[in-house]
Amino acid sequence: MLIRKLAIIALSISCYSFVANGWPWVNDTVSKIRLTWSEDPSTTMKIIWDTKSELGVDQVLYYDSVDHGSNIARYANRALVDKLNFYKGMFNAVTHIRNLRPDTKYYFIIQTSRGDLSKRYWFKTMEQSEDARLSIIAGGDSRNNRSPRVAANKLVSKLRADFVLFGGDMTSLDISGQWKNWFVDWEHTIATDGRMTPIIVARGNHERSNASISKLFDTSEGVYYSLPFAGNLLKTYVLNSESSLNGDQLVWLNKDLSESEDTIWKIGLYHRPMRPHTAKKSENDRLYQAWAPVFYKYSMDLVVESDSHTVKTTYPIRPSFEQGHEEGFVRDDENGTVYVGEGCWGAPLRENNDDKSWTRSSGSFNQFKWIHLDRNTMDIRTIAVDNAYEVASVTDEARFDIPRNLRVWSPKEGDVVTLESRK
Repeated sequence: MLIRKLAIIALSISCYSFVANGWPWVNDTVSKIRLTWSEDPSTTMKIIWDTKSELGVDQVLYYDSVDHGSNIARYANRALVDKLNFYKGMFNAVTHIRNLRPDTKYYFIIQTSRGDLSKRYWFKTMEQSEDARLSIIAGGDSRNNRSPRVAANKLVSKLRADFVLFGGDMTSLDISGQWKNWFVDWEHTIATDGRMTPIIVARGNHERSNASISKLFDTSEGVYYSLPFAGNLLKTYVLNSESSLNGDQLVWLNKDLSESEDTIWKIGLYHRPMRPHTAKKSENDRLYQAWAPVFYKYSMDLVVESDSHTVKTTYPIRPSFEQGHEEGFVRDDENGTVYVGEGCWGAPLRENNDDKSWTRSSGSFNQFKWIHLDRNTMDIRTIAVDNAYEVASVTDEARFDIPRNLRVWSPKEGDVVTLESRK
């Protein structure tokens, strides 16, 4: 009996080791690639992928501003894996490359420990000049419906935006198999020529812990952070609506905003909306009390919310309980903040049955926002994604043009929300 128990214990330990470290006959590979930032987007890039095995710690990433295809000997630069963490059933390799040139295409290819090569991919670093023009896609809530999720991802590859703002709830259950599928589907954002679009992520309520974001996208542990783009042209603020709204996060938000008053545009990103546009969701007074006054004080221009699985755009609004307010907001076209959302990247749709007096337009369909901005104006369009396979791809030279068959939502209030710079 003792021998049998010891054998069972030994087998359990071996199985755990195989799960944690990879089965001994599994070779390392390259898959589920994603790009993101935690430092200056004009001179750095963070590349993350699944190696499928602990052997992936020895993989090498080759990169250059000249495209050498699969000839790794000709690439001028190489980078090793900075860290490898086993999480959600994946061996997540992180390589952070720095000292890049602004506004420059970089081509890269990854070699496994056995010498096998990945496909050749490329990205472009951001400009440093405030005279830049940016293209941004913003949305969230992909959850469990893979068909509309893939359609939205496919549109990302065709619109060739500078980056994606994603407001959380990638999966429904936050389990390994769903995350693997999510990253497989995310590869549909890669264009046919290998161009990759970086993603900036917030945590949703279906991410059960901060680790689901911080370990899979290598963000800060608290999953709240800011990123500047094109000098003082834009700063994005990623907030965590699923943890303490006050305390360290609020102190950081006030400090960062107070030090960024020269920034021309500010965009906020988080998951739960302050004032949902479906009756299925309750009002989030804690969010309102913590963040709405700060947004108004420091002139946040645009806030991207998710969670409700509806479509909404507000007029510029500010927090107030003066006469004529609704749910603590009044319309203020001069000094207010525009709130958009609320999800619909593939999550089950809900009815938009809770409009406010300051709601510009609302709906219920699979969509994301497509944002164009320069130092003078910001244009916001709502893009229906279900016909993605019919939409033509834009070129890098014409990526601000509307491609053939793209469905731009056109409610009675108009298909473009235009904001004028306050600087």
